[in-house]
Amino acid sequence: MVRVLASGICGSDVMEWYRLHKAPLVLGHEIAGTIEEVGEGLSHFAQGQRLACAHHVPCGTCNYCKSGHETVCETLRRTNFDPGGFCEFVRIPKINIDLGGVFPLPEAVSFDEATFVEPLACVLRGQRLARIAKGQTVAVFGSGIAGILHIHLAKVMGAGTIIATDILPFRLQAAARFGADSSISAKEYTPERLRDVNQGRLADVVIISTGASQAVMQALASVERGGTVLFFAPTEKDTKVPFPLNELFWRTEITLTSSYGAAPFEYQQALDLIAGKKVDVRGMITHRLPLSEAGLGFRLVSEGKDSIKVIIHPNE
Repeated sequence: MVRVLASGICGSDVMEWYRLHKAPLVLGHEIAGTIEEVGEGLSHFAQGQRLACAHHVPCGTCNYCKSGHETVCETLRRTNFDPGGFCEFVRIPKINIDLGGVFPLPEAVSFDEATFVEPLACVLRGQRLARIAKGQTVAVFGSGIAGILHIHLAKVMGAGTIIATDILPFRLQAAARFGADSSISAKEYTPERLRDVNQGRLADVVIISTGASQAVMQALASVERGGTVLFFAPTEKDTKVPFPLNELFWRTEITLTSSYGAAPFEYQQALDLIAGKKVDVRGMITHRLPLSEAGLGFRLVSEGKDSIKVIIHPNE
C-alpha cells in the first residue's frame, strides 16, 4: 500500500469519451509516494520507502513483448493499481511488483518531479519509435504538457531546429522556454512558415501532440521527404482525417507511426534523466493543489490557458 503524496493530471484524464464508460472510476496514474504497508514476502521493500509506480505492466513473454511492442501487451491492458492515483492510498498488486512496475526514488528526486516519470517515459518511447537523430529538425504540433516534454527531450537529446505550434500564447511561451527555436500560432501556421525558419526545408520528424484535426492536417503537410510523423495524442472519439495518399507516400518514403504508453525500461530511463537533472520537469509545474481542489485542477488542464502541469497532493 502506497501513501500517494503527488499525482499528476494527464490529458487523458480529462478525455470524457475515453473515461465515461468506466465510471464510477478513481482516475490518476502519474503517482509518487511512500510505502505505507508491505505484504508478505516483500523483504526488499520497507515502510516509508519512496517510490514511483507504473499503473500498467507488460508480461515480457508474449509475442508483442518479444517484438518490442510491450505497450500493446494484453497483460499491460489488464493491469492497474487500486483504486487510482487521486486518492490518499493505492494498493499495488503483486503482478505490478513482480513485472517491474515499482521504482525506488533517489533522494534527489522530489515527489512532484517523480510524477513525470510516467509521461516522460511515454515521450521517450515515442521519440525512440520516431527515430529522432541528432541534428534533425523536429516540429511539435500542440504544446501542452506532452508537447513541452517532447520539445524539451528532443533538445536535450541533440535535435537541431525545433518548431512548436499551439493556439494558446501561454503554451507558445512555454515551448520557447523549454527548447523550441520557433513558436508559431497554430492559427497562423503554414508549411511555408516552417520552411522560412528551417532553411527552406520541412521537418525530418513531426510529432502530433494534440487531437485537433486541423493540427493533424497541418502536420501531414509539414514532413520532409524521408521523414516521420509520430501520432502521439488521441483525438476525439470519431475523428477521421482524409489522407492525401499520393502526396504522403508516392515517391516520398514518409513513415507514419504511433506510440502508446511505456515499458518498465523506459520508466527507468525517464527516472534516470530526472534524477540526473538532464530534464527540467520542475520548471513545468504550474499548479499544486490538494485533493479537495481536484475539480479546479481538471478545469485548468481542460482549458490549458495558464497551466502546463497540474499536480494533486492527495494527503494535504
